[in-house]
Amino acid sequence: MEVFFLAAAITVGIAIILTLYRTVYGPDEWNRLAGLNVVGTKAVVLMVLIGFIFGRPSLFVDIALLYGLLNFMVVLFIAIYLVRKQKA
Repeated sequence: MEVFFLAAAITVGIAIILTLYRTVYGPDEWNRLAGLNVVGTKAVVLMVLIGFIFGRPSLFVDIALLYGLLNFMVVLFIAIYLVRKQKA
């Protein structure tokens, strides 16, 4: 079962790297913001998978939940900033 979690973690890591391309070279700031949100979400999944690999899922799930909340708040604040910047 550990091999399955390791393969899933590698796949999610590759998906994060591919999504970073959209985040860095997106056509506009909204696509970059969406890419940033997707990278954060995949990082949460990667943390949970790493927790299962090391046999301590409860610890890593707590960290992943905190990181997911932080990611949501940052993306929300950036979106509010972009909306206010467009109105001005």
